[in-house]
Amino acid sequence: MNLVNKKEKTFTLTTPLYYVNDVPHVGSAYTTMAADVVARFQRLLGHQVLLITGTDEHGQKIQRSAENLGKAPQEFCDEISPAFLSLWQILNIKYHRFIRTTDPRHEAIVKEFFGRVWESGDIYQGQQKGWYCVSCEEFKEERELLEGNRCPIHTNKEVEWRDEQNYFFRLSKYQSQLQELYQSRPDFIQPVSRRNEVLNFVNQGLQDFSISRVNLDWGFPVPVDPKHTLYVWFDALLGYVTALLEPDAEPTLANALAKWWPINLHLIGKDILRFHAVYWPAMLLSAGLPLPEQVFGHGFLTKDGQKMGKSLGNTLDPIELVQRYGSDAVRYYFLKEIEFGKDGDFNEVRFINVLNADLANDLGNLLNRTLNMVKKYCAGNVPAIANEAIPAENPLKAIGLTLGEQVKNAYEMLAFNQACEAILLLVQASNKFIDEQAPWSLYKQGQQQTLEKVLYAVLESVRLAAYLLSPIIPNISSDIYQQLGFGINFNDPIESSITTPFDIHATWGLLSTKQQLGTPQPIFKRIEPPKND
Repeated sequence: MNLVNKKEKTFTLTTPLYYVNDVPHVGSAYTTMAADVVARFQRLLGHQVLLITGTDEHGQKIQRSAENLGKAPQEFCDEISPAFLSLWQILNIKYHRFIRTTDPRHEAIVKEFFGRVWESGDIYQGQQKGWYCVSCEEFKEERELLEGNRCPIHTNKEVEWRDEQNYFFRLSKYQSQLQELYQSRPDFIQPVSRRNEVLNFVNQGLQDFSISRVNLDWGFPVPVDPKHTLYVWFDALLGYVTALLEPDAEPTLANALAKWWPINLHLIGKDILRFHAVYWPAMLLSAGLPLPEQVFGHGFLTKDGQKMGKSLGNTLDPIELVQRYGSDAVRYYFLKEIEFGKDGDFNEVRFINVLNADLANDLGNLLNRTLNMVKKYCAGNVPAIANEAIPAENPLKAIGLTLGEQVKNAYEMLAFNQACEAILLLVQASNKFIDEQAPWSLYKQGQQQTLEKVLYAVLESVRLAAYLLSPIIPNISSDIYQQLGFGINFNDPIESSITTPFDIHATWGLLSTKQQLGTPQPIFKRIEPPKND
């Protein structure tokens, strides 16, 4: 599966636009870490990449949150939105565009898009009766509700009965086109479990959905009837389009769609799947615009096997987690230990054990012990061994020759855990290889050439592992590369796309004697488990 526009070699991806009704939580961090990994990987392939993130700032939920604090909605949004920027910074996320739906340019895009859909005859006025979840900003069908009229997603919140005049979008008109889309492009919704969920929903019959509210001030007025306010999803989804505008461009659809459209990948949580996989493509079809390439809905996170929530007192603060353990550690655990697309769990004991085993013991000790042996037995220089001198049946080279393509495929499928596991097999094989070959014994026996072949093979394996892990742990990978004599910083998106072409660095045998190895330094310090009080 290759989602890249071959002609332009561009790749555009988005996180959700996060609600600002509260500060960011670990679920928001999870999606955005994954998006950053995809963006970094696509840059390694030499593509121009645009990573869009941002905040969704309209709607009743936000208006109520502001009122509860005695603040105006805009003031409230201005205080909360920067918290997302701060979290992205400490998580080492290199986004390109951060869109706020209160941006004045966004209103111009929403109005123009509304005009297109209006001209298509797909908006009409009607009466909306039903159960409404303020937290979801969505009407729920009665069959979906839990006992006590509670939302199936926000299980501690009762839905509200609404009976009001709204404007509607003719979603039912696009049922057959959506079914044809899902049939002709099976990768449009991933993973397969999410695709099946959407197919089941659509096959039951689509109903038109409300795109406006009355008695709500916080949002854009409906262009044809200012007494109504545009429903948050009709507004928010278009934030992806507004974010495509160049900073000095006039806010028109033509300018927004000129270079980066269509979106290659929407990364979302499974709770907002319906909006992105059903409502959004139907809206785009109505406006006559090309559809995104893929919508990928990942699972929910739990802590110690339980759903997280303030009422349970078991929330996980992503800022505190990064401050305690570092961004690479947090990124590695969530992307290696959780199969992307399925629900996953955070357990601090397991978190520490995984980091110590994989990053401190396996990868960190491998680099350190190898560099120390090179310093002792080879005067600190890369062994003067040609790649061709290492036979293809060498256990490390045998893995390394196919690892680049294997990991590339895993990243393209968003199978981050598979990429990490494949790379870790090479690291573990390298530690085993050192123990079996015993370079210290070869040195004592005067077998210098055999010794140098062993050390070269291990150094090259460490290099290859660091490069392939760089989208996930860019700081550690940069430290490894610099200790191996490469002047490459994987945190620099420009440098890492221009000077590190994937087909060279992901191939076995790049190390050369021209490189001056650095002084061995720990790349990840072992974490001591927290002491019980």
